Amino acid sequence: MDEQFWDRMYSDRAQLWSGRPNGTLVAEAADLAPGHALDVGCGEGGDAHWLAEHGWTVTGVDLSSVALERARQVCRGLPVALRRQDLAQEPPEPASYDLVSLHYFPLLREKDHTALLGLVEAVAPGGTLLVVGHDMSDLRGDEGGDHDPADYYQPPEFAGLLGDGWTVEADEVRSRVDAAPEGSAHKNDVVLRARRTA
Repeated sequence: MDEQFWDRMYSDRAQLWSGRPNGTLVAEAADLAPGHALDVGCGEGGDAHWLAEHGWTVTGVDLSSVALERARQVCRGLPVALRRQDLAQEPPEPASYDLVSLHYFPLLREKDHTALLGLVEAVAPGGTLLVVGHDMSDLRGDEGGDHDPADYYQPPEFAGLLGDGWTVEADEVRSRVDAAPEGSAHKNDVVLRARRTA
């Protein structure tokens, strides 16, 4: 899933996503003290907009230039910086974010886990890592399309690579907060929330 793939996805529709923030983000971030958030795979800016309206300074990254342009319109006038970034090639600045948030982000599995570890290391001491994915047991045989879901990290794999200095506050399967997108069989989410303690 490269830049061309995502640009085509966004270009095929005037709006790909609902425009609302992910329900799990709202539920999990509501009790966090606002700081600097990294919105990974920010898309059209729904999550970044919500975070900024609730006191966060947000950096949103995505591969798609089409999505980022839409996000700029949505987040205009808010403390949101948006940029195109391939996390496998350019990891975020270490220990720089009070919240690193990934919702349904297809992070390709790597032998050395470079991109995943870069995201983990981007969380500042006292900060939160929030990773939300689809429960793969809901997946129909044809729903992955040309891409094998097994090629991408799932939230529990983040938990397995955290090491010392972390407290896992949630690592579980939950019913989706939001209705599944039209045509999708997803009924449940896998949610990882972890706090960096050192």
